[in-house]
This record gives sequence, C-alpha cells and structure tokens, in this order.
Amino acid sequence: MKAAVFRNGDGYEEEEEEESVCNVFDGEVETTSLSCHDTKNNNLKDGFFTSLLLMDEQEKQEQEARDAASRRELFELQSNYRKRARTMSEYYSDLNAHYEENCDIKTKKPRATRASRAVVACVSAALTESSEMESSEITGSGSVGTGQQQRRLWVKDRSRAWWEECNRFDYPEEDFKRAFRMSKSTFELICDELNAAVAKEDTALRNAIPVRQRVAVCIWRLATGEPLRLVSKKFGLGISTCHKLVLEVCKAIKDVLMPKYLQWPDDESLRGIRETYESMSGIPNVVGSMYTTHVPIIAPKISVAAYFNKRHTERNQKTSYSITIQAVVDPRGVFTDLCIGWPGSMSDDQVLEKSLLYQRANNGGLLKGLWVAGGAGHPLLDWVLVPYTQQNLTWTQHAFNEKMSEVQRVAKEAFGRLKGRWACLQKRTEVKLQDLPTVLGACCVLHNICEMRDEKMDAELMVDVFDDEVLPENGLRSVSAMKARDSISHNLLHHGLAGTSFL
Repeated sequence: MKAAVFRNGDGYEEEEEEESVCNVFDGEVETTSLSCHDTKNNNLKDGFFTSLLLMDEQEKQEQEARDAASRRELFELQSNYRKRARTMSEYYSDLNAHYEENCDIKTKKPRATRASRAVVACVSAALTESSEMESSEITGSGSVGTGQQQRRLWVKDRSRAWWEECNRFDYPEEDFKRAFRMSKSTFELICDELNAAVAKEDTALRNAIPVRQRVAVCIWRLATGEPLRLVSKKFGLGISTCHKLVLEVCKAIKDVLMPKYLQWPDDESLRGIRETYESMSGIPNVVGSMYTTHVPIIAPKISVAAYFNKRHTERNQKTSYSITIQAVVDPRGVFTDLCIGWPGSMSDDQVLEKSLLYQRANNGGLLKGLWVAGGAGHPLLDWVLVPYTQQNLTWTQHAFNEKMSEVQRVAKEAFGRLKGRWACLQKRTEVKLQDLPTVLGACCVLHNICEMRDEKMDAELMVDVFDDEVLPENGLRSVSAMKARDSISHNLLHHGLAGTSFL
C-alpha cells in the first residue's frame, strides 16, 4: 500500500513538472513571435511575479517567527501556571497540617479540614487541566489558537502474564509442548514460514500484535478447543480479535503451508510407501490408506437435513450434525490427499465420488497399477482395494481382511492423533460453516508438520475414532479388481503371509 502511495505521489509530481515545463515552453514560443515591446512587457511581468514571490517568502518568514514566539510564550505561560499551582498546593497542605496539629477547638477542626481538602481538590483539577493543555496539538502552520487535541484510543487493560510466561526463552519445553502440542523448534518453524503472510505494521493508534502471538492464539485455540472467552483471557486480547486471528492464521496456513506440507508423493516417494505397506501387510502396490471421519458441528441455518448424521445420532442418543474429512495416509501417518467439507449425511462412497482424487484416478490414470486401501464403506474399484463384506467368508478371505485391517489401522491411528492433538475437532465449534473447511485444513497441515518432525504425542491425548461405515449399494464396480483381490488373497494364504490369528 505504501508503494502505491509513493507511486501516486511521484506521478503527481511528474505531472506538475511536465505542466510547468509546458508553460515555460509555451512562453518561449510566444516570446519569439512577439515584438520588442511585448518582450519588455513580459520582462516586467516576470519582475512583478518575482517580487510577489519575494514578498510571500518574507511574509512566510515573519509568520514563522511570530509562531515561534507564540509557542515560546505558551510554554512559559504553562510553566508559570504549573509553578503557581504547585506552590498553592504546598501552601494549603501546610495549612491543613497546621490546623490538624495546633487547633484546640474541636468544632473548627472539621471545618478547616474540609476547606483545605476542597482547596487541594481544586488545585489537583487545575493540574489535570494543565496537563491536558500540554497535550494539545499545534497545527501545521504553527498557530496556537487552532490547536487540535491528539487522538487517543481507549484499550481495555488485559493481563498477558500467561502468554508472556510461555514466550520466555527459558520456559520449560515440556510445559510448552503440553500447551501447544508441539515443540518450540516446530513452533518457530511455523512462525518463520508464516511471517510474511501474517505480520502487520504498527499504526498511530496502537502497536501491531507480534507474529508469534498471532500464531500462538490460533494454535492454542485449535489444540485445546477452549471457547474464545478463555483464549481472550490467556493472551490478553479481545474476543473478536482472537476470533479474527484464528481465521487469519488458518487461512495463511492453507495458502502458504498446505502446498508445501500436504501433497501427493512423487514417484520415488511412492516406491518407498509401497515397500513399507507391503512389508507391513504383504499386500503389494498399496500407496495409501484411505479413511473418512466426521467432525461434529452446530446445526447450520441452511440445509440442516444434509448435515444431519443419523448414525451418530442413533449411537450417541443425541442429535448430531457433522462435516466429513476424507484422507489418504502414508505409513508415517502423514496425509497425502484431503477432501474436506461434504455434509455428514453422505456415505463414504458418496464422499469419495465427490473428491478430486476420484476424478484424477478415474479420468487421468493417476493410480494406474496401484492401490489405495479403503474400508468397508468404499466400493471396489480398479484403484481402490477394500475388504470382503459378504457373510460366510473363506479362510482366504478372512486372511485378506485381517491384512487389510492392518493397513486401515494406519489411517485410523492418524485420525486419532489428529483429533487428539487438535481437540477442537472433538467438540462442536462456533466457527461458521463457510469457514470450517479452512480451519479443518489448517489442522491437517499442522498434523502433517508434527508427524514429519516426529513430534511425539502423549498417550492420554490419543482418541479412538468411531465412524459407522455403511456398505455401499453397489460395492463391486470392477471385475478386474475382483480378480486381482482374489489373487492377492490366494497369495497371502498360500505363501505363509496371512498368519493364523483368524483361525
């Protein structure tokens, strides 16, 4: 914004210079075409204009001298006024002490005390008025009579003791991690990454909130899920300010950090993911574990039926509304693909069909020859591998389902750490529905940063994820995928990779 102002200013000055040059240029042309008499007249006009400029300059200097004298006079007047007021205050204080010590008549003592106190109060009021006179602002021309009082902004005094304690260099690492769900080094990394997008400049009315405090407000709010009233008390800021900071930092995380810390793996990374999943389960060519979870929300004002979660309502015996998060997870628990924001009434297969991953895999061949391991609520596709869901399973099918559950456990535990680390996902939030995907996306990005940096989470914070999976109406949508699944199941059992826990 400053650059724009400067450019506008420069452009304005250049325009004035060009106009003055044009005027001078036109004058020269006219002078060359006029007679000698006209030339003399122009010289007289030039001398006249020059005299006017000199007179204006002299008058300006005299005015500045008068203004300076007026300011000195005002300063001396205020100084003398303060001295007289101070002398009067000391005199009446001595007079009050004299009456209290030497007056023997009891009826006179209260009267004198009241009189002296009244005089002291008047003198204090005079001193206050004097200080206000000192704060009066002299205008740009230097005149005193047109002084304008300085603008002041009233700000409620709030305690920032808790945040100042956390922000100390020697604050214990364990206490910091307990409050913000991450180490100091990870917090510093996030602040450095977001500095350009979050930082604000000081104004004439107030100092800008530092970047560290802005990020801390957002992370503490996401980590604890506490209401904004408590966030306000912890950080010494207004409730509306805290709400605004949370949304601003979440948006910055989505815009700045999501492209860097949440992306589909490249070919080399996919090779490592496939090897890890195969060593874990024996199932080849698996590049991700897919799971869909629900986040509770307050009943929206529009499309209430779409967000009504019938399964959670029946299980919890309490009316529930939710929004969905579908994610693909690598063996470390890092999200590699997200689909956020579809209503809670939609089943897992419906959410999958709405995702960008579904479009890229079906139309663009993103996962040709590779598998994403889904759950019972997902359909069997050329690139989605799901467990057997029919009754009366064979030993081979039991063995396959057992290995698939090991892959699914990776995604469930990742969502358990996500909800445990960011407790705002466990309770209904007051964030507006249109802002909720941004907040949920920020939580997932912060989860990825913590997982990539091996941030350990306390066991008591871990959340058991329960999401009722509904079987899709058409669960078998690919004949080739059915044959491939049967082949994988046969190899698991007959090559000694299935184990015996299903027996």
